[in-house]
Amino acid sequence: MSEVDTLSSILESFSERIAQLTKHTERVTTDVPGLLLFNRKNTTPPIAVVYEPSVCLIAQGEKLVIQGKDRFPYHARSYLLTSVHMPTLACVTEASPFKPCLGVRLQIDVNIVSHLIADSGLPAPQQEDSERCMTTGKVTLPLLEAFHRLLDLVTNKEDIPILSPIIQKEIFYRLLTGERGMQLRRITHSGSRNHQVSKAIQRMHLNFCDNLKVSELAREQGMSPSTFHHHFRAATGVSPHQFLKQIRLQEARRLMLAESQDAATAAFHVGYESPSQFSREYSRHFGSAPVRDITRLREQGLSA
Repeated sequence: MSEVDTLSSILESFSERIAQLTKHTERVTTDVPGLLLFNRKNTTPPIAVVYEPSVCLIAQGEKLVIQGKDRFPYHARSYLLTSVHMPTLACVTEASPFKPCLGVRLQIDVNIVSHLIADSGLPAPQQEDSERCMTTGKVTLPLLEAFHRLLDLVTNKEDIPILSPIIQKEIFYRLLTGERGMQLRRITHSGSRNHQVSKAIQRMHLNFCDNLKVSELAREQGMSPSTFHHHFRAATGVSPHQFLKQIRLQEARRLMLAESQDAATAAFHVGYESPSQFSREYSRHFGSAPVRDITRLREQGLSA
């Protein structure tokens, strides 16, 4: 059997296993650390979500992620790699009740990745380089086989503590040595610009309610504001100010949807001093005013 035929056979089995494990729900958080399964039976409009450092594989169907001005379509035999927390718009572009969009998402453990780089002697990225922290790549046979073995652990829970760390290390190694491995290496290498940007992003996520200034973030990373702005946009596709605004708006949306906070309370919780400014920016970002948007999401049965 050729490699292409083998890949097709494993992909078919992979799809069947995901469909079986998600037959009662669209989203399953498994007992395998960091592993989530999804099953979308219909296409969806673009929905604002934050992608955490992760790798997503599509076994069947197609999705589209929009980050800034960049578009990242991915489908069966391709993966989406995100190396930092990234506010995005995401939608399912190919799915039906008879052929749903099926896939998996695995969180990336940066500590494991760092140890793998050190142990394998992979070359460090050049310091002056800066690339997108989100990208797509082609699924290889070794990568798919490793994901299939990880998926098998979902129904063999007694094997998870021993085998899951081993298989996840293999998956991260396949990514590091694959066509998009340099993006993953950059967030762990202290001399790279992407590593500095990722540290600033971590600060934003932990302190988004504070009055963060770009000049302060730049100084912490040893860059001038203009240099920091350049490398931040190169890595994320948006400016630091836009990035921080997206984090605040998406957290406010989560507070209103999941914790039933009113718009004014959510606005203050995420750092806005003016409810009217919050409402204007929320409407521009999500397409409708806060109350109307949350009502629509609840009618559609969506949660944060």
